[in-house]
Amino acid sequence: MESIFGIHDRALLLRASRMDVLASNLANADTPNFKARDMDFSTALGEAATPNGTRMISTHERHQRANRGEASAALQYRVPYQPTEDGNTVEADMELSRFAQNAVAYQTTLLFLNGRISTLRSAITGGR
Repeated sequence: MESIFGIHDRALLLRASRMDVLASNLANADTPNFKARDMDFSTALGEAATPNGTRMISTHERHQRANRGEASAALQYRVPYQPTEDGNTVEADMELSRFAQNAVAYQTTLLFLNGRISTLRSAITGGR
């Protein structure tokens, strides 16, 4: 399936993860000392696109697993434009803007995948 969907299936999962992070930031906009986080999407997608030969493998059941879907290495704390006195770094207007932008990108990727599936379905059924 990787050759059919390319990187788009992983991009969809990363967009969903970023939406969770941004929603968490918005939910904690009034929490003192909460530090806003965001995902560097291009870094996360680059990590997800790493060829199978260079991925980390586990050779023992007690080894920690590297979860590629979460993109934890690309998750970073955000520096606010205008810090608050209570130590919270969430800027609600900026978070809403980033959330909306990410939602549009998520929808675009989903539409692309849906089109690809429709094309495959048509090819399999002979256009019927």
